[in-house]
Amino acid sequence: MTLITPSRPLSALVALSACLLAACGPKEEAAVPAATADAGEATITIRLGHVAPLTGPQAHLGKDNENGARLAIDDLNAEKILIGGKVAKFELLGEDDQADPRQGTTVAQKLADARVHAVIGHLNSGTTIPASRIYHDAGIVQVSPSATNPTYTRQGYKTAFRVFADDVQQGSVLGSFATSKLGAKKIAIIDDRTAYGQGLADEFEKAAKAAGAEVVTREYTTDKETDFAAILTKVKSTKPDLVFYGGMDTQAGPMARQLKTLGISAPMLFGDGACTVEFHKLAGEGAEGHYCSLPGVPLDQMAGGTAFRDRYKAKYNTDIQLYAPYAYDAVRVVAEAMKQVGSTETAKFLPALAALNYPGLSAQIQFDEKGDIKDGAVTLYQAKGGAWSALETMGGKPNN
Repeated sequence: MTLITPSRPLSALVALSACLLAACGPKEEAAVPAATADAGEATITIRLGHVAPLTGPQAHLGKDNENGARLAIDDLNAEKILIGGKVAKFELLGEDDQADPRQGTTVAQKLADARVHAVIGHLNSGTTIPASRIYHDAGIVQVSPSATNPTYTRQGYKTAFRVFADDVQQGSVLGSFATSKLGAKKIAIIDDRTAYGQGLADEFEKAAKAAGAEVVTREYTTDKETDFAAILTKVKSTKPDLVFYGGMDTQAGPMARQLKTLGISAPMLFGDGACTVEFHKLAGEGAEGHYCSLPGVPLDQMAGGTAFRDRYKAKYNTDIQLYAPYAYDAVRVVAEAMKQVGSTETAKFLPALAALNYPGLSAQIQFDEKGDIKDGAVTLYQAKGGAWSALETMGGKPNN
């Protein structure tokens, strides 16, 4: 079932409003004396936290996020934007949450205690959701480039934003694609019981059933497992037209390989967590023909997407895995809001962030009243020849 977190009591929201209006949260940094600044200019230091798994099986995705954020930091510092008449110097404080909710809250409190000006992250819904309360209570803006569970922005926290379509949008598109485009009538569903995997599977199941499909079995694994023989043997007995998986590439890859070994001809369909370069490496010959979705438009259709890909490869000597463009945009929208109001104080730049209309790398970024991106696009892909080939994009708003 979808994870639902009750909204915060009204008293808590009133308390946060009072806190923000009283300039609670990170205070504006004092200007560095002109004698120490470049070319005699006064500077202001802005510290942004970034959280993702940097160790463990999802480290390749976490590092991808951090790399995207660091590229944005590099660009902002090169541009020498002015905030309140001072040259902004951005710093990134990176933390590793290991994709573990308990570690996620630990590092969230660490960043809150460090009084960072904003947080980019977390990567996973399972860490983003519990951490969001800590940032909210501390009056710190949080922008996730990758957490898709709808609960994150439906808790009443005005400090929570995301630059990515959520699972309601993605699950609906996947359900429609499975039934209308792939013609699936009998569907087996497997998920990893995380906030992301289970949440997306729930939304997919609702959409698929509404379109007339039958869910012949619903199975569960974990985000640490790599042997799916027992589950897939049961799935094979139901003779499905399609196997949907809610989870990350570290499980989807081995699952696709074992699907082929067991002679299950039904294709797999999954969401953004497994729609990666790494999936092909892990699945090997078992990757061919499967389908996935990724919120947003293909990289080569983003404004400046090709140039971003080339700069990323030149700097980090690796390909973009998945979320780097969105991490880049998450940093840029925070900086833009601060620039517009000339302040790094949450109470001053938070309203500007909520009202932003910004031509980002990934999309024209505007937020709705919950903090979700408006008009979020979702693109469907198929595995062909060791790469993901874009099929179609649904929704979305082009960059101005």
